Amino acid sequence: MNVEVTPLPGIGVRKEIELRSGRRVGVIAHRDGKIDLILSRADDPDACVAELPLTTEEAGALANLLGAPQLVSRLIDEHADLPGITTRKFPIKHNSPFDGRPLGDTALRTRTQVSVVAIMRAGQVIPSPTPDHVLAAGDIVIAVGTTDKLEQAAGILARG
Repeated sequence: MNVEVTPLPGIGVRKEIELRSGRRVGVIAHRDGKIDLILSRADDPDACVAELPLTTEEAGALANLLGAPQLVSRLIDEHADLPGITTRKFPIKHNSPFDGRPLGDTALRTRTQVSVVAIMRAGQVIPSPTPDHVLAAGDIVIAVGTTDKLEQAAGILARG
Protein backbone atom coordinates (compact mmCIF):
# COMPACT_ATOMS: atom_id res chain seq x y z
CA MET A 1 0.00 0.00 0.00
CA ASN A 2 1.37 3.38 -0.97
CA VAL A 3 1.51 6.25 1.49
CA GLU A 4 1.11 9.56 -0.28
CA VAL A 5 3.08 12.39 1.32
CA THR A 6 2.03 15.92 0.47
CA PRO A 7 3.90 18.96 1.80
CA LEU A 8 1.53 21.63 3.09
CA PRO A 9 3.52 24.89 2.96
CA GLY A 10 3.34 26.78 6.22
CA ILE A 11 1.36 23.96 7.87
CA GLY A 12 3.30 20.69 7.80
CA VAL A 13 2.88 17.40 5.95
CA ARG A 14 -0.17 15.33 4.98
CA LYS A 15 0.36 11.55 4.84
CA GLU A 16 -2.50 9.39 3.66
CA ILE A 17 -3.53 6.13 2.08
CA GLU A 18 -6.41 5.25 -0.20
CA LEU A 19 -8.70 2.57 1.18
CA ARG A 20 -10.33 -0.11 -0.95
CA SER A 21 -13.57 1.90 -0.75
CA GLY A 22 -11.87 4.86 -2.45
CA ARG A 23 -11.87 6.94 0.71
CA ARG A 24 -8.61 8.38 1.94
CA VAL A 25 -7.47 8.32 5.55
CA GLY A 26 -4.37 9.96 6.91
CA VAL A 27 -2.70 12.36 9.24
CA ILE A 28 -1.58 15.94 9.07
CA ALA A 29 1.64 16.42 11.01
CA HIS A 30 1.76 20.14 11.74
CA ARG A 31 5.05 22.02 11.99
CA ASP A 32 4.24 22.91 15.61
CA GLY A 33 3.90 19.22 16.57
CA LYS A 34 0.10 18.98 16.42
CA ILE A 35 -1.36 15.90 14.74
CA ASP A 36 -4.75 15.61 13.02
CA LEU A 37 -6.39 12.37 11.89
CA ILE A 38 -8.26 13.07 8.65
CA LEU A 39 -10.80 11.33 6.44
CA SER A 40 -11.17 12.67 2.91
CA ARG A 41 -14.09 12.41 0.51
CA ALA A 42 -13.87 9.62 -2.04
CA ASP A 43 -14.67 11.98 -4.94
CA ASP A 44 -12.33 14.79 -3.80
CA PRO A 45 -9.17 13.85 -1.89
CA ASP A 46 -8.59 17.51 -0.98
CA ALA A 47 -11.98 17.78 0.73
CA CYS A 48 -11.92 16.66 4.32
CA VAL A 49 -15.02 14.86 5.64
CA ALA A 50 -13.70 14.62 9.19
CA GLU A 51 -10.73 15.98 11.09
CA LEU A 52 -9.85 14.87 14.58
CA PRO A 53 -7.05 16.61 16.50
CA LEU A 54 -4.94 14.15 18.51
CA THR A 55 -2.51 14.69 21.35
CA THR A 56 0.87 12.99 21.01
CA GLU A 57 -0.24 10.40 23.54
CA GLU A 58 -3.51 9.76 21.67
CA ALA A 59 -1.67 9.45 18.35
CA GLY A 60 0.73 6.99 19.96
CA ALA A 61 -2.12 4.94 21.39
CA LEU A 62 -3.84 4.89 18.00
CA ALA A 63 -0.58 3.86 16.34
CA ASN A 64 -0.30 1.11 18.91
CA LEU A 65 -3.81 -0.09 18.06
CA LEU A 66 -3.10 -0.06 14.34
CA GLY A 67 0.57 -0.74 13.87
CA ALA A 68 2.62 -1.96 16.79
CA PRO A 69 0.94 -5.37 17.06
CA GLN A 70 1.57 -6.07 13.36
CA LEU A 71 5.19 -4.92 13.61
CA VAL A 72 5.78 -7.07 16.68
CA SER A 73 4.04 -10.02 15.02
CA ARG A 74 6.29 -9.74 11.96
CA LEU A 75 9.39 -9.55 14.13
CA ILE A 76 8.26 -12.56 16.18
CA ASP A 77 7.72 -14.53 12.96
CA GLU A 78 11.22 -13.60 11.79
CA HIS A 79 12.70 -14.85 15.09
CA ALA A 80 10.70 -18.09 15.11
CA ASP A 81 13.76 -20.17 14.26
CA LEU A 82 15.88 -18.48 16.97
CA PRO A 83 15.05 -20.21 20.27
CA GLY A 84 15.00 -17.91 23.28
CA ILE A 85 14.68 -14.66 21.31
CA THR A 86 11.50 -12.64 21.81
CA THR A 87 10.15 -9.31 20.61
CA ARG A 88 8.22 -7.05 22.94
CA LYS A 89 6.72 -3.56 22.88
CA PHE A 90 7.00 -1.03 25.70
CA PRO A 91 4.93 2.15 25.91
CA ILE A 92 6.60 5.35 27.08
CA LYS A 93 4.09 6.93 29.45
CA HIS A 94 3.88 10.52 30.69
CA ASN A 95 5.27 9.49 34.05
CA SER A 96 8.19 7.58 32.51
CA PRO A 97 11.57 8.87 33.68
CA PHE A 98 12.63 8.75 30.02
CA ASP A 99 9.86 10.94 28.57
CA GLY A 100 11.80 13.73 26.83
CA ARG A 101 15.19 12.06 27.24
CA PRO A 102 17.45 10.34 24.69
CA LEU A 103 17.18 6.58 24.20
CA GLY A 104 20.86 6.30 25.19
CA ASP A 105 19.98 7.48 28.71
CA THR A 106 18.12 4.19 29.24
CA ALA A 107 21.35 2.20 28.70
CA LEU A 108 19.10 -0.77 27.87
CA ARG A 109 21.71 -2.57 25.77
CA THR A 110 24.40 -2.19 28.44
CA ARG A 111 22.14 -2.94 31.40
CA THR A 112 20.04 -5.77 29.90
CA GLN A 113 21.56 -6.88 26.57
CA VAL A 114 18.21 -5.98 24.97
CA SER A 115 18.27 -4.33 21.53
CA VAL A 116 15.82 -1.60 20.59
CA VAL A 117 14.96 -2.30 16.96
CA ALA A 118 12.32 0.37 16.35
CA ILE A 119 10.21 3.08 17.89
CA MET A 120 6.65 3.82 16.81
CA ARG A 121 5.55 7.43 17.11
CA ALA A 122 2.19 8.70 15.91
CA GLY A 123 1.84 5.87 13.39
CA GLN A 124 5.35 6.21 12.00
CA VAL A 125 8.02 3.54 12.47
CA ILE A 126 11.49 4.78 13.32
CA PRO A 127 13.75 1.79 12.54
CA SER A 128 17.07 1.30 14.33
CA PRO A 129 16.86 4.45 16.46
CA THR A 130 20.15 5.98 17.51
CA PRO A 131 21.09 6.62 21.15
CA ASP A 132 20.42 10.34 20.68
CA HIS A 133 16.80 9.73 19.58
CA VAL A 134 14.63 11.55 22.15
CA LEU A 135 11.79 9.46 23.56
CA ALA A 136 8.36 10.99 24.07
CA ALA A 137 5.20 10.00 25.90
CA GLY A 138 3.09 7.90 23.55
CA ASP A 139 6.09 6.27 21.87
CA ILE A 140 6.13 2.50 21.61
CA VAL A 141 9.63 1.02 21.97
CA ILE A 142 10.07 -2.29 20.12
CA ALA A 143 12.86 -4.41 21.61
CA VAL A 144 14.37 -7.85 21.05
CA GLY A 145 16.00 -10.07 23.66
CA THR A 146 15.43 -12.97 26.00
CA THR A 147 12.26 -13.05 28.08
CA ASP A 148 14.04 -12.34 31.38
CA LYS A 149 16.09 -9.49 29.91
CA LEU A 150 12.98 -7.96 28.35
CA GLU A 151 11.35 -8.02 31.80
CA GLN A 152 14.36 -6.09 33.15
CA ALA A 153 14.01 -3.61 30.28
CA ALA A 154 10.32 -3.11 31.11
CA GLY A 155 11.25 -2.19 34.67
CA ILE A 156 13.94 0.24 33.54
CA LEU A 157 11.63 2.03 31.08
CA ALA A 158 8.87 2.27 33.70
CA ARG A 159 10.92 3.20 36.77
CA GLY A 160 14.40 4.21 35.64
